Amino acid sequence: MASGTTESRSRTWRVGVVALAAVAAIAIWVLATRLFPHHSLNHDEAVYLQQAAMLLDGRLFLSPPVEDVFRPWFFVQDGGQLYSKYAPVVPALFAVGQLLGTPRLALAGIAAANVALIGLIVRHLFDRRTGLLAALFVLASPLFLIDSAVFLPYAPTTMLNLTFLYAYLRAGKSGDRRWAGAAGAAVGLAFFARPYTAVLFAVPVIGHALWTLSRERRDALPRQILTAAFGLAGVALSLGYNAVVTGSPLVFPYQAFAPKDGLGFGYHEILGHDVEYTVGLALRSNAVVLEQLTTTWVAGGLFGTALAVGGIAVAVRRGLSARQGILAGQIGTIVVGNVYFWGNYNVLGVLERAGDGLIASHGPYYHFDLLLPFGAFAAVGTLALVGTVRELARERFAPGAVQAVVVGVVLVTAAVLGTATAAKVERPVEMNALATETYDRAYEPFEERSLDGGLVLLPTPYGDWLNHPFQSLRNDPDFDGETVYAMDERPFAVVDAHPDRRLYRYTFRGEWEPYDGAPRGAAIQPVDHAAGETVTLNATVGLPATYRTVSATLTADDESVTVVARDASNPATARVRFADGAARLVGPAWPSRDPIPYDDPAEVSLTLFVDSGPGASFSYRFETPVSREQGRIRALTPRVERCVAIGECGGEAGYVPGLSPDWASVRTNLTVGEDNR
Repeated sequence: MASGTTESRSRTWRVGVVALAAVAAIAIWVLATRLFPHHSLNHDEAVYLQQAAMLLDGRLFLSPPVEDVFRPWFFVQDGGQLYSKYAPVVPALFAVGQLLGTPRLALAGIAAANVALIGLIVRHLFDRRTGLLAALFVLASPLFLIDSAVFLPYAPTTMLNLTFLYAYLRAGKSGDRRWAGAAGAAVGLAFFARPYTAVLFAVPVIGHALWTLSRERRDALPRQILTAAFGLAGVALSLGYNAVVTGSPLVFPYQAFAPKDGLGFGYHEILGHDVEYTVGLALRSNAVVLEQLTTTWVAGGLFGTALAVGGIAVAVRRGLSARQGILAGQIGTIVVGNVYFWGNYNVLGVLERAGDGLIASHGPYYHFDLLLPFGAFAAVGTLALVGTVRELARERFAPGAVQAVVVGVVLVTAAVLGTATAAKVERPVEMNALATETYDRAYEPFEERSLDGGLVLLPTPYGDWLNHPFQSLRNDPDFDGETVYAMDERPFAVVDAHPDRRLYRYTFRGEWEPYDGAPRGAAIQPVDHAAGETVTLNATVGLPATYRTVSATLTADDESVTVVARDASNPATARVRFADGAARLVGPAWPSRDPIPYDDPAEVSLTLFVDSGPGASFSYRFETPVSREQGRIRALTPRVERCVAIGECGGEAGYVPGLSPDWASVRTNLTVGEDNR
């Protein structure tokens, strides 16, 4: 009878774990598709997805057709080739999702695996009820929900770490060397994925393994050797990958990208961002990170943290076993180890500004592995609390009322935990939702028309990178997909490399600050390519009824000329003729001026200033790429801006018809041959 009851409870427990894993998969799928359909504010997502596509194509390197204009975010340039600063393990996991239909299936699967593994691990260390409750605590933590729904490495690496710990515990309990080998393989892959993260997670396990060897040398030694051998094989694989891509087994790709990035105190720098990472700054920034973790990013906030602290006290009072001590040790290694990593300073943005940096939208993701000890000890604390309430109720209430009191306390506890979690997760969800609304506007032009067979020139608001910020606009690894994306630099070289593609240019209005609702709109502009002995830009613009005068400023290199239209009509037309390495404003409405020479190639700008009285004046600006090759002039349709404030022109005032007044209109075309009309 007892055996049947035990089997029934075991079956019920397994059903509970599977149910929680399924809820995790569904929740992450919904978040990934609804909250992050265009990806998140962390542009590293595009790096991992680009690398996943490369692996599916059998590539470790990209070979762009034109240098300097096809470099994705966080890719290292090595001669004519590019490679990611990240290891390929996590992208390989995302690639599995792509093989199944969509990479987001991988996110759902990883989340389900993490929840199930936490339940299994905690069951081995404590009991079934504690394991199930621990999995629930982790599932309800904002850090788990947000960071499991994006293409970042923290949840996948945690899955490998949890697999390592579970297999290690199973091997120790059963003596099965297959589990020992699996543990080594998992930790080896975790090291390959994120070496320092794997080390911080594994150190307490290694300590337990050494303690076990001292007590059970004959039985434990073969298992530990097997685990170590497979783990070291993963280390060797990582070093071998380094040798292939960087040329040295001891130089990791992230070091090749930014030699002053990485671990330790002292001077650190990446892409112009630098700091003297002192011990004091490390302690101060990590204190802020831990404060955010314990108050906002775990289930129940401070209440959940209090339950976990209480759970640690309960476990110690009951006699913390060596196996349970692994979790306590991980709290120490992960917390202390992260002090040594300056990334925990960077995640905060401006340290003195509350709610700044990626921690506001993604949480303290470098501490993602702390979800395991948090969930385990919060479960221990909760069950101890319920047990204490039951004992007190038995002492003070009639037997029939005890169950009602316990249920009431459980419901109140659950309500407090749920309310606290909902209150804390509201801000990051709203912040990410606002970013997604902005992305919806920004990417709308791509959804309104087919760009198959097209080449799209992209602006570079964050510097000379692709996918930073435009994560959804990624190239196929061979740079020959349905649509090709290039930086709007060296446009003639890009055009020559893709002679059969239709040209477009993407533009947006406003700064690229999605968390502030900017840009406000975007447009895709067809681009013409004209070539001949002379090429003329014809620009016709709409004017308000209140306009007084229209003046034109033509600028090439450091030289410019300004003229006032003799008799501006509405609409007004200005023409710029390119010939013999010089540009000149032509047409009867404009007083004649000498041509302005330009270097080759050049960006020649035409600014039409419309005087409509104080506070109502504005400008149209046209930037025309132009080049002279073998006696022929080449020009592309200009970039167009409509600037309503001084200094606004320069990339943030893109002309978007839907955001302009009804009278504001722009038409441009390029003609070959002289046209002075």
